[in-house]
Amino acid sequence: MKTLLHICCAPCANQCIEVLRTDHFEVSGFWYNPNIHPFTEYRARRNCLREYAETIALPLLEKNDYALRPFVRAVAEDISGRCVKCYEMRLFETAKAAREGGFDSFTSSLFISPYQNHELMREVAGRAAAEYGVEFLYRDFRPYFKAGQEKARELGFYMQKYCGCVFSEEERYLKKNKIIL
Repeated sequence: MKTLLHICCAPCANQCIEVLRTDHFEVSGFWYNPNIHPFTEYRARRNCLREYAETIALPLLEKNDYALRPFVRAVAEDISGRCVKCYEMRLFETAKAAREGGFDSFTSSLFISPYQNHELMREVAGRAAAEYGVEFLYRDFRPYFKAGQEKARELGFYMQKYCGCVFSEEERYLKKNKIIL
């Protein structure tokens, strides 16, 4: 079965790829992350993924769209509820790419993170699957999170400190410095 794996970054993807390949899926990666800002962060994550994909012979499709303005417009009215818009942007685009590319299914490396809203992502992916007529391959990759982080460190991957959106970075900074607005 051919599946398209949306990839947010190489540290989150390495175990997802390994698990899917072990389960005999023909995996291709898909880079589409308009939420990641600033551009230096976007580029660091994308380039690390490109290098890793080459070393493991992972076909990688890219919708290389640094989209600060569209992302901010999409979340501006509800910054505290921004995650649903972020998931929609990425998972709907992944489902569309899966359909257009002739894949049997799609999933995302986001499902490895214990920091993401797993049930909300699952619901959004289900809606994307229905809209584009391609199967959402559900996998809870969270049990592999620690192993993925360890492997990423071993391989010298770029390791980010926030989910990617500028508002998440702001929250991290404020929490780290115990600043209350």
